[in-house]
Amino acid sequence: MKPIFAVGDVHGEITLLDELLENWNKERERLLFVGDLIDRGENPAAVLRRVKELADETEVIVLKGNHEQMLLDFLDNPSEKMHYYLSQGGMETIQSLIADSLDKKMTPEGLAKRVKEEASELIDFVRHLPLYYEEGKYVFVHAGVDFSKTNWHDTEERDFFWIREPFLFGKNKTGKVFIFGHTPVQNLHSDGSARIWVSEDRTRLDIDGGAVFGGELHGVVVEENVITKSFSAKK
Repeated sequence: MKPIFAVGDVHGEITLLDELLENWNKERERLLFVGDLIDRGENPAAVLRRVKELADETEVIVLKGNHEQMLLDFLDNPSEKMHYYLSQGGMETIQSLIADSLDKKMTPEGLAKRVKEEASELIDFVRHLPLYYEEGKYVFVHAGVDFSKTNWHDTEERDFFWIREPFLFGKNKTGKVFIFGHTPVQNLHSDGSARIWVSEDRTRLDIDGGAVFGGELHGVVVEENVITKSFSAKK
């Protein structure tokens, strides 16, 4: 397999992303993002644009995270979903996607309409993101899969980008190694470290370094039978 440079949850941290990508060997490695490009951070729209530009130029795999789904949910049902989306860092995304400052009197529907009109290509890009990418023994996914299913491919759509404990601590009998984000590694290390987390059975690798919370943006190079390199960027 061609090596894959997999990037953890970016959450709008464009400066850290640009720094991390200096380690990407674009001639040798494919680029993959495990989702949550947007919300909370420095400039979510800049991250989306950068990733889409790369995807237009070369082979880039971008997975759907729960924050991408929250943006779509807001755009599809503004009145019902706006309050929750804003509570999850959505305002940073909305403000960075439109051309000028927000009108405080704007309704949720009006705001969603502006985003869809002014960032139509980016929204279309987000709408068509896959839930996982599988190659050889590896599965890349945003949050995880449902190990209680006879076949993990039958995981409910929502679980691919929302699941936590059953995936993190359940028994993995799939024969696959999962590389994922969603859960900041600080929540899994007893010392609160931002280092990459590996499950006890070494079949799960969490690369969400909690960059937007002051942690690190991680990238790992995945080859046919081993992870050969890891990189990180931090403020």
